[in-house]
Amino acid sequence: MNAPIAHFNGRLLPLDRISISPLDRGFIFGDGVYEVIPVYEGVALRAREHFERLQRSMDEIRLANPHTVDEWLAITRELLEHHPGNQSVYIQVTRGAPSKRDHVMPKDLAPTVFMMCQPLASPSKEAVENGVACITARDFRWEKCHIKSTSLLGNVMARQLSADAGATETILIRDGFVTEASASNVFVVKDGRVAAPLQDNLILLGITYDLLVRLAGEGAVELEIRPVTEAELRSADEIWLSSSTKEVLAVTSLDGKPVGPGKPGPVFRRMHALYQEHKAKSRRQSAVSA
Repeated sequence: MNAPIAHFNGRLLPLDRISISPLDRGFIFGDGVYEVIPVYEGVALRAREHFERLQRSMDEIRLANPHTVDEWLAITRELLEHHPGNQSVYIQVTRGAPSKRDHVMPKDLAPTVFMMCQPLASPSKEAVENGVACITARDFRWEKCHIKSTSLLGNVMARQLSADAGATETILIRDGFVTEASASNVFVVKDGRVAAPLQDNLILLGITYDLLVRLAGEGAVELEIRPVTEAELRSADEIWLSSSTKEVLAVTSLDGKPVGPGKPGPVFRRMHALYQEHKAKSRRQSAVSA
């Protein structure tokens, strides 16, 4: 079986022919940033917004972007020609490979650019219909979670806690307030009103989070962005997760206790329908412009 095609430093190559120096700062220090873009039937959903966030992450770590947004979009389209159907596009940019290991950021170093595709596994019908289980944990990560950094050990450890418990996600709490989950944003619903944690340095501002805020406004769903307490999380009528791969997903069990009636609620179903309509509209618009 042929290896899948990936992009590496300006070239399309079989994935098994790509090699990266062990001195690459992404390997040595986790000194890099990344993005993940969902693709439905060849149409990348909100790709421009993902690459704009990539730019913000690179600015935060003082890493020069080797491409404009339009160049990134062209590279993505070229790669997707080799990967039809529903895909997850992973983009990673590290500071590159210097001649020696040193904590100080070297100047004028060529970044390492890598992009690959994997089949996109959207939430199953069962997960959408029945919801998923989550647990909670103290948010023990660093204070720059708004950077989509490749240094994901804290998130990996948090996600493993839920895997060990047979749950889908770990919802993180810092100083009595909800931040996010290990690989998702979190929303809570009470009496028909949706609340989302503040868009500050303690969460990664998800592209899907931002989309849900917009769809809520367009779909007459009452949503506010503000601090969300642990008490609100535990007494919520509904809890949602959102991410590029999870889309929007209902949490029906938290730390072994049912959320609301223990099944996806009406506000979730409304938001899920709005999200699916947006996906279909994006595909139609792409077909017209092609």
